Amino acid sequence: MADNSLLAGPALRRLRKREGLTQAAMAASLGISPSYLNLIERNQRPLSARVLVQVIERFDFDPRTLREDEAIGGLDGLVRRMSDKRFADLGIDREELQEFLAAAPQAAAAFARLYDTAGEGTQQHEDPVKQAREAVERWQNHFADLDDAAETMADELRLSRSDTGAALADRLREKHQLSVRILPSEVMPGIVHRLDLHNRQLQLSEMLPGAARRFQIARQVGALELRDQIETITAGARLDSPEARDLFQEHVTDYTAAALLMPYRRFLRACERSAYDVNILQRRFASSFDQVAQRLTTLQRLGERGLPFFSARFGRTGRMVHFSAGASGAVHPIDGARWPAWVPYAAFEARGSLLTQAVTFGEGEAVPKHWFTVARTVEVDGAACSARKSVVLGLEARFAGELAHARGISLDPQDAVPLGVGCPRCGRADCLTPAPARLAAVSR
Repeated sequence: MADNSLLAGPALRRLRKREGLTQAAMAASLGISPSYLNLIERNQRPLSARVLVQVIERFDFDPRTLREDEAIGGLDGLVRRMSDKRFADLGIDREELQEFLAAAPQAAAAFARLYDTAGEGTQQHEDPVKQAREAVERWQNHFADLDDAAETMADELRLSRSDTGAALADRLREKHQLSVRILPSEVMPGIVHRLDLHNRQLQLSEMLPGAARRFQIARQVGALELRDQIETITAGARLDSPEARDLFQEHVTDYTAAALLMPYRRFLRACERSAYDVNILQRRFASSFDQVAQRLTTLQRLGERGLPFFSARFGRTGRMVHFSAGASGAVHPIDGARWPAWVPYAAFEARGSLLTQAVTFGEGEAVPKHWFTVARTVEVDGAACSARKSVVLGLEARFAGELAHARGISLDPQDAVPLGVGCPRCGRADCLTPAPARLAAVSR
């Protein structure tokens, strides 16, 4: 009868090292040649039943340790973990994982443990902004229940047939006994809105433009009337950090305001009929470029999906201050990433103009994605309205043929501007638009 056999080289090698034996000494103890033991340890020969019995008798060896991979679910468990989208570009197949598990089961177990416990023990130290953003990304920035509720309310208030701001202000006054009051900037230094329950007022800074005022009124209506839905979604995010939870709830409340001002079905229909012309959408929904850009990242309703946009906002120094991936598949860039050749940066030199550009980039991807992007500057809503940001919308170029803004723009990947992975990790020496270098130490 043939011996039952298995590959157990790493386990046998650990046992030998634990006993402090050379291969020759252990081979002599087991009655086999050193060369044969060497082959067993390298998984080039199986550990036969006869040799296994010798190992158990002479070294008090527990054979159950040969199945240590069961603790991580064996090969199937390793395959499941490696199917994470973060590893998709590596092309690791089942056969390669099988070899990894057989040759280095402890290393495979270490990988599994690290994967399974990623974030544990560091949650309290993690950036709350990052935690909140990742929670939004888990929903792909689409909250179906809020959209449904906001759409019902918008229909009830006939927001499509009236002055949206006036209708929402009336709602605040009639249902919640809150009036809207515009106050001078010196009365509200450094803030743009304040809820004064003592005087029953929603107070807004005079520095807010019309679209921002309407947004703040819609936000207050939504916060009052859709509180239960907002709190349910916030609780569902399961964020341990109070700061992250507050930031996430702020985002969901802002989402509610956008859903009231730009009700899902009517907004999507306007997008499709205008070929996603942002200028038309701004006028039709009395909203700002930034508000429309954010709303375009949310169109993921089952059976009524829009195009999968991402949106980002940059400060004048080039630092990204906001990012919404939506369902685009875009990845938040590494800290400090800069792409000076990208249109959000050029937009600062063309204030108010809509700039378009086809680019290729993709953090951690074997083949960078091909994107069509649109950018322009916006004035920051607030007491210091001289501040300016640049907002960019991005869409995979394969979908961009439908866009009004893409007309006349080449969508051939060969014509796209290659942006790489951001200046901190780009090794290109001949870049014509390098990011500002950090200040070097002064030489003596």
